Amino acid sequence: MHHLLPLLVAVPLLGAGLLVAVGRALPRVAADTVGCAVSAGTAALVIVLLLNSSPPRTEWVGGWTPVDGRSVGIVLVGDGPGLGMAALASLLTLAALTYSWRYFEEPPRRHAGSYPALMLVFQAGMCGFAITGDLFNAFVFFELMSVVAYALTGYRVEEAKAVQGALTFGVVNSLGAYAMLMGIALLYARTGELTMSLIGRGLDAHGGPDALVLASFVLVLTGLLVKAAAVPFHFWLPDAHAVAPTPVCMLLSGVMVELGVYGAWRVYGTVFSGPGGVPAADLERMLVVLGALTAAVGAVMCWYQRHIKRLLAYSTVAHIGLFLIGIGVLTPQADDGIALYILGHAGVKAALFACTGILLDRYGSVDEHVLHGRARRQRAVAVMFVVGGLGLAGLPPFAGALGKSVAEEAAGGPLAVLYVIASAMTAGAVLRVAARVFLGLGPPPPDAGEYETTGSGEEPETRGRLGFVPDTMTAVPALLLAGALAAGVAPGFGETVARAVNEAGSGGAVVPVHWTPYGILLGLVSTAVAVGLAALAVTRPRLLAAPDWALPLRRLQSGHVGDYVAWLLVGATLLGALALPGVLGT
Repeated sequence: MHHLLPLLVAVPLLGAGLLVAVGRALPRVAADTVGCAVSAGTAALVIVLLLNSSPPRTEWVGGWTPVDGRSVGIVLVGDGPGLGMAALASLLTLAALTYSWRYFEEPPRRHAGSYPALMLVFQAGMCGFAITGDLFNAFVFFELMSVVAYALTGYRVEEAKAVQGALTFGVVNSLGAYAMLMGIALLYARTGELTMSLIGRGLDAHGGPDALVLASFVLVLTGLLVKAAAVPFHFWLPDAHAVAPTPVCMLLSGVMVELGVYGAWRVYGTVFSGPGGVPAADLERMLVVLGALTAAVGAVMCWYQRHIKRLLAYSTVAHIGLFLIGIGVLTPQADDGIALYILGHAGVKAALFACTGILLDRYGSVDEHVLHGRARRQRAVAVMFVVGGLGLAGLPPFAGALGKSVAEEAAGGPLAVLYVIASAMTAGAVLRVAARVFLGLGPPPPDAGEYETTGSGEEPETRGRLGFVPDTMTAVPALLLAGALAAGVAPGFGETVARAVNEAGSGGAVVPVHWTPYGILLGLVSTAVAVGLAALAVTRPRLLAAPDWALPLRRLQSGHVGDYVAWLLVGATLLGALALPGVLGT
């Protein structure tokens, strides 16, 4: 079955080409149906491969296999983590296309196939990045999904703010890609290889790590952390989410930024974890410090947003920080927990964006203050929004809660407290929005001044404000939440995920993944804190208004791409400083 691996990239690309070729002759419903069918076929294929991924399968594209240990070909690796991320990307792409089926408005002078074609190319790029075993082609797929993401973010090209958000996204991520490419060039100069496993062997053959190895790791990691939107590389994400169409937001927060985390885990484990790579202490110091900073900044900024899309974007930043801490702990237990956490978070976050899109298309706003009490009749959406908030908090038995509890136990101590606080603050912000928008609770909240971004003045993404909400737009978030819940209670699912992650990692004994009293207690505590924060914000809005010390954080999100580039350089320098003890030790 390894010969089927290239089809995960080829099928959606061929589907996109077909839509571009005949899209002008197709009615909108036909183009959307073709897009959904191709995406569903790819998702079915990757699930079949995932179920048959033990032992991991390898495909050298075109038959260019290594000769005498040297390679020039492209290798695809079909193991549990890679195919799992490809499956997640494919299922969320299908969900996003289904959500927008027939209702997403095409800009003027666009033919019916342009939007689903772009979404299929996005799916192909994400799948290729997930399964490639070649570091240079990881960069190629990194750029493919990035370029398509820029186009989708600025899809409503007639709006100046959409173009600005896409331009910011493109500039910052392109600089991250250049950093990654420079790191790859250094590794190629040292080893003469681009296949990840062969690069790792080449580094080990040269002895212990030196300044070149650590510099290449910092550069590659910078590119991946820009994609993951870790602090201080994160500024592009809220700006992009504020203007991107809702289905695109579902993919950006649901899977694309998580691919940056996955890439960091994959590259370290395959390339830099040997004796010639980067010491484990250096990686732990980098990821735990940056993860803690990301979780803290993301949680604080999430709480003080009234633009609901930006609020959810900062929630993603906070959870990316928690994911980075988990993989930075460098234990099989933490890796298993983060894998489950990512799956649960993807379903919940995509569902919350889908519910926010319903508010935009029904009421023409994503401003928490403007929408105060206006969505009382949207009972189904209200229930899903509350359920999504509880899922973010880590309420058992969601899959995200199970993964969070496993990661908390692996991290322990103050890091476990950070997991509780960050998840509680982000979930509390979501529950606060639900209480105000859908129930009309509490007095109107006060404005926070000139650095507050509102969500008023937004244009619906449909042909006009919806008089009623289509079934597809409510069924998709409902199924996503149901999937996130089912993954937490399905017998043996956690062990299956742990076995797949372990098979691609150390190969040691599988650590049991199950609910523990400690994990359940922390999940209930974070949920209780989230509910308490939401209740306090609704009943005493001035008590939890933005304090003076939060103003500098709000000013940093300036919207100026030059500022964001400067922070990217600061972040790369910070990573280099955290790696400095490893350089001095050699």
